[in-house]
Amino acid sequence: MDPNPQTIDMGYAGPVASVEQRNRVLRNTYWLLALSMVPTVLGAWIGVTTGALATMGAGLSAILFLGGAFAFIFAIEKTKNSAAGVPVLLGFTFFMGLMLSRLLSFVLGFSNGAGLIMTAFAGTGAIFLGMATLSTIIKRDLSAMGKFLFIGAVMVLIAMIANIFLQSSALMITLSVLVVGIFSAFIVHDLQRVKMGLETNYISATLSVYIDLYNVFSALLSILGFAGGNRN
Repeated sequence: MDPNPQTIDMGYAGPVASVEQRNRVLRNTYWLLALSMVPTVLGAWIGVTTGALATMGAGLSAILFLGGAFAFIFAIEKTKNSAAGVPVLLGFTFFMGLMLSRLLSFVLGFSNGAGLIMTAFAGTGAIFLGMATLSTIIKRDLSAMGKFLFIGAVMVLIAMIANIFLQSSALMITLSVLVVGIFSAFIVHDLQRVKMGLETNYISATLSVYIDLYNVFSALLSILGFAGGNRN
């Protein structure tokens, strides 16, 4: 899980974007978000079929995930205003799909694994649709909420790292439920920033929303795997 560093800076300086610019950024964000699913699925498929990460320990996997994710995020922020921004973002989503393959392989080990994955996917889609609608309905500025969500995300991340050593299924399910709640709220927050003209770069906006959806999906899949997996 990534703590979504795109939400660290909640301040904004300068004129708010025009309605036309906001709509353009939002439209490009949705298009790029949809495109980002292609390398994600490709990375996940390669990871599952090759078993590249299947034998990797949880600790090493976490180090690779966090190190790679933060390196990509740094690179995306550096290139977001250039022609390299989109390819770097798509490279990031491929990496994230590859890292997701370890969880997918675990769930596919259940007899109902494919169904659990489809349920998590449908649940993520429903949450995104609901939160996107909510971001349009809510008119008050939610920027201040982002600071509290970020703190909550960091605390959950620390607890998840600790649970690598504790190996508690109950704690994992509890943390996964918190992740769903926190990053569902982040979807509302991040989309509203675009709609209010506080985020004017569609690559940064896509990165934020993608991380939100990735965390919601992986958390839902973890909950379903631990609570509903059937090995019979």
